[in-house]
Amino acid sequence: QVQLVESGGGLVQAGGSLSLSCAASGSIFGIHRMGWYRQAPGNSRELVAISEPGGVTNYADSVKGRFTISIDNTKNTVYHQMNSQKTGDTDVYYCHGKILTSWTSTNDSWGRGSEVAVSS
Repeated sequence: QVQLVESGGGLVQAGGSLSLSCAASGSIFGIHRMGWYRQAPGNSRELVAISEPGGVTNYADSVKGRFTISIDNTKNTVYHQMNSQKTGDTDVYYCHGKILTSWTSTNDSWGRGSEVAVSS
């Protein structure tokens, strides 16, 4: 089993910055992919940023240039720096991990969600 524990988030004024982190624990052989999604009430969960194998990162168009995702493989932790925040960034942010549990097995896990609120 793999658990993802998120920390960070909170309330910030527009133009400010917040950060999130998500630590994976449990039966971890390695990290294949980790990313951040967000979801507003009544909406579907959407991809915000993802770190792929080989260090490739991808971002939603709405956050490019403002958000940065990074992974510390030694700590099995993914970080999410959110700068120049807009009121439209207000959402619950979920960490997702595709974690290697062996050379041939993976585990898909979600964090419980962290609230981010941006005031005008």
